[in-house]
Amino acid sequence: MTRESASACQPTISITEKQHRRQICRIGRWMYTRGYVVANEGNLSVRLDEDRILVTPSGTCKGRLKSDGLLVTDLRGEVVSGTGSPSSEMLMHLLYYRSRPDVRAICHAHPPTATGFAAARRALEEPVLPEVIVGLGKIPLAPYGTPGTWELCAGLEPLVQNHDAILLENHGVVTCGRDLLAAYQRMETVEQFAKVMLTAELLGGPHLLQRADVRKLVAARPVGGPSLPRESFELPLSAEATRDRPAMARPALEPVAK
Repeated sequence: MTRESASACQPTISITEKQHRRQICRIGRWMYTRGYVVANEGNLSVRLDEDRILVTPSGTCKGRLKSDGLLVTDLRGEVVSGTGSPSSEMLMHLLYYRSRPDVRAICHAHPPTATGFAAARRALEEPVLPEVIVGLGKIPLAPYGTPGTWELCAGLEPLVQNHDAILLENHGVVTCGRDLLAAYQRMETVEQFAKVMLTAELLGGPHLLQRADVRKLVAARPVGGPSLPRESFELPLSAEATRDRPAMARPALEPVAK
């Protein structure tokens, strides 16, 4: 077979798709080096067009991804290009793409502090950091579902429409964005917020912003900016609302009296 005929047998990859492949590999390395994933954990995907999704393969370390090892699937999760199986969390990615036309990329990882909150059944909804309020609003907790199944998606489905970042009970974090960099940066924001909240808890508890302060921050959010449109944005709890709601079961962080 000549070089020309061999090339003709290979699927054509557009310049844009090549860029997406390189970016998935780069962000996979970022997640791995920052400790958001270990071994073969986590997964990433980008929506290439209305019919195709570029996704990380199952059983592959995100710190060692190769551009030509990524898979292209259709909107049913069936592989149309590449060798191997797509991420075991493909159903979760499909849920986002089917529910949110604005979402073009998904990032799923297990950042340790945020995952600790998820394992403790603690959402990150308190109004503490202005940057988080402006960028993400609430970071809710989806109920546990077996990873890689529709059971997990059933718990996520009511939250996907209004949230760009969600904790997965006893599992990890999923974030989305209009591109992969935005989805990854939201993962960073969630983990940083979890670290700040844990530190604040150890120092006696976070100071919550008042309702008026939260409203000022939300009113200043840019329309069409890096976050959800205003109509899809769910306000975080204010200090007043937190005091008024029924007490939530929270694990004590103070030493247990003997």
